[in-house]
Amino acid sequence: MSNVSKVALSVLDHATIVEGSTAGDALRSARELAQNLERWGYQRFWLSEHHNMRAIASAATSVSLGFIAEGTSTIRIGAGGVMLPNHSPLVIAEQFGTLESLYPGRVDLGLGRAPGTDPRTMMALRRDHSAASTFPADVQELQAFFEPAEPGQPVRAVPGEGLRVPLWILGSSLFGAQLAAQLGLPYAFASHFAPDALYEALKAYRAGFRPSEQLDKPYVMAGANVFIADTDAEAKRLFTSMQQAFLGTVRGARGLLQPPVDSLDTMWRPGEKERLDAMLRYSFVGSPETVRPKLEQFITDTGVDEIMVSSMIYDQEARLDSYEALAELFELTASAPESATV
Repeated sequence: MSNVSKVALSVLDHATIVEGSTAGDALRSARELAQNLERWGYQRFWLSEHHNMRAIASAATSVSLGFIAEGTSTIRIGAGGVMLPNHSPLVIAEQFGTLESLYPGRVDLGLGRAPGTDPRTMMALRRDHSAASTFPADVQELQAFFEPAEPGQPVRAVPGEGLRVPLWILGSSLFGAQLAAQLGLPYAFASHFAPDALYEALKAYRAGFRPSEQLDKPYVMAGANVFIADTDAEAKRLFTSMQQAFLGTVRGARGLLQPPVDSLDTMWRPGEKERLDAMLRYSFVGSPETVRPKLEQFITDTGVDEIMVSSMIYDQEARLDSYEALAELFELTASAPESATV
């Protein structure tokens, strides 16, 4: 058995609004994707939280997840993640306690320290820059709301108390890795767009891990972008939509997801291609025969337990085809790895 088939496979989606569509279209496409992922044997379907971004329809993450959960039956659904500085821990406990009450045993709660937006939008959310500094305490407060209520406890999460929704720490630096290790929580590294500290963070997490009630040994997920088509040329063409999106981020000009183009050679300004190549280092693009050995090497090098795939593909059918081809590479029709029950 190859190491590809030994790891769990999941998807991080952004309910991306493509040029010519609406937020409703994006959420319905996300649900269609989740339904197919469930059929193909993927472990989880997570949505991201971003605000004031024209191309992302999952800002109300818990509401969007309810829509996804109602259209599926077995795949785990969750946040990848809730940006906790934007929220009260009590409110998040109530929201995800509600999801867990309606869809028991299927809900994950990934937590991030970044705001997922710009300073002015943070102000509109009624949050401030100092909120990130209380992240460790906020995680523990949220965790406590999911425990059974103590006698006479004055503030309780209803729904939420006693449900022990599994928490994950998301990050792209040593801070998140060390916090996840200290709290004994699974750790998800954002290597799909911020890869620089990947190996250092994984080493720190594994070295410092302390067992907890939720988890008895380290469990690591790493992000990767995957674009699979019949030919390398077609996969590279599909990838240009994501490259254009990140180019807009670099230039401070975000917009709706654009159709793929044959070449980006005429679009680059000095230094931009190199910057994007570095950000999107862990992007696996090509035919199944091209992608497989590269994914094999990534899994060998990182020793991850799970890969969280992000693929911003403009055309829904091409997106479904890419994920189905990846499922075949991972032999997902077989039983899911036992380690994936985190």
